[in-house]
Amino acid sequence: MRNCLAYGDEAILVHVSNFRPVKRVEDVVKIYAGVRARKHARLVMVGDGPDRAAALRTAEELGVADGVLFLGAVTDVAAVIAAGDAFLLPSAGESFGLAALEAMACGVPVVGASAGGLPEVVRDGIDGILEAVGDTGAMSSRLIALLEDRAAWNAAREAAMERARNTFSTERIVPMYEAAYAAALAAP
Repeated sequence: MRNCLAYGDEAILVHVSNFRPVKRVEDVVKIYAGVRARKHARLVMVGDGPDRAAALRTAEELGVADGVLFLGAVTDVAAVIAAGDAFLLPSAGESFGLAALEAMACGVPVVGASAGGLPEVVRDGIDGILEAVGDTGAMSSRLIALLEDRAAWNAAREAAMERARNTFSTERIVPMYEAAYAAALAAP
């Protein structure tokens, strides 16, 4: 899959969403532009929605549109995510961060905003990078450092997979839901 998305040693940055304002897709492009200023990289945008045109406009304004792939709807999203070197999720708020968890399960470190439920999933400096909403400069700088340090990137990748597998596995989470429902049903 990597060969279909990028050339040679380009880093692949992936974003998957419904391109609504809360997802801050223009920030996704700004993070990419910051990385691309220092490193060969490609941005793969999966999904569609009302802010797609704004993301494309931002890419054109920043001079990076030639490196952005808008794939639209994809049937095998996991294959695209797994081909990535980083998953960008700078949303203004995620109720939980399921997309981040999916990326982590694929062994892809997440770069996102420390807002909403995302900090419950991603541990800053361990299996991903979290910065303030809108701080695309810090997200880009830290991502560049991670991509340039293969040992640190591999550690983040392994930590992400371990967290997805052990903390959020169905074997662990489903019994917790069942217990909560049983307690609710048993309450007077």
